[in-house]
Amino acid sequence: MRELARFEDPVKRQPLRLAVFEIDEVKVPPFQRDISEGLKKHLELAIEKLGFITPIIVCPHEGAYYVVDGQHRLEALRDLGAREVVAVVAPEELYLSILEFNTEKPPNVKEKSRQAYRLFQEFLRENPETIEADLFTYFKEPQFLTFGFVLEEMENRFPASFYESLLAKIDRFLEEPLSEAAEERRRRAQALVDLNQEVNAKYAELGWTNALLKGEIVRKAVQRAYGVRVRTIEDEYYDALSRVKEAVRELGPTDFGGME
Repeated sequence: MRELARFEDPVKRQPLRLAVFEIDEVKVPPFQRDISEGLKKHLELAIEKLGFITPIIVCPHEGAYYVVDGQHRLEALRDLGAREVVAVVAPEELYLSILEFNTEKPPNVKEKSRQAYRLFQEFLRENPETIEADLFTYFKEPQFLTFGFVLEEMENRFPASFYESLLAKIDRFLEEPLSEAAEERRRRAQALVDLNQEVNAKYAELGWTNALLKGEIVRKAVQRAYGVRVRTIEDEYYDALSRVKEAVRELGPTDFGGME
């Protein structure tokens, strides 16, 4: 690492450094999101045309430097054969604030959820007695944790976006140590998978062939259970899923305007 300058950010006055790294000096945290080949290729073309003018952001951690913003730019540079990368070195305490970054491309629900899961596992490894609810600023929304457990441990192709609105109303951060919260997240994830199996069965019963219509089944079931313009749900997580599951079973063609 070759330091070029020291400065402060203009808002929080945090000490920052601008530095040049050998590209292999910069590591990827285990909780980073998966690479999008399309985005990486787009960045390769942009860098070839304009040059590399936007530094990545790295944080020191356990004797190494990890990219917390700019993973796709880093990999694009690597594919282009570059041997060095320019980076802003941020304080180590920002290492686990990765969901606050992602400026290259806003992550979708699945990407946020996978990152939340991987970040959860990192906190669990470092201190299993940490209370999950105390980490709310790192995870943003509790449903991303539940979705993450589904996607990473149960169903890789689970349609998380179909259930985002529902879980946003019923999921909560847990007042439990991470060692116990992990088991509760698995139970919540399994309950969600069970509901999705009911949705799949209703989809097959209706004879539909467009998988996107499964989201319409979820929407109609929530409306049947809680009303058309429901904004809040007072039921606890498992009670709410059970109620929606029963509503799925009750749905018929007439609930969808006779749609075939």
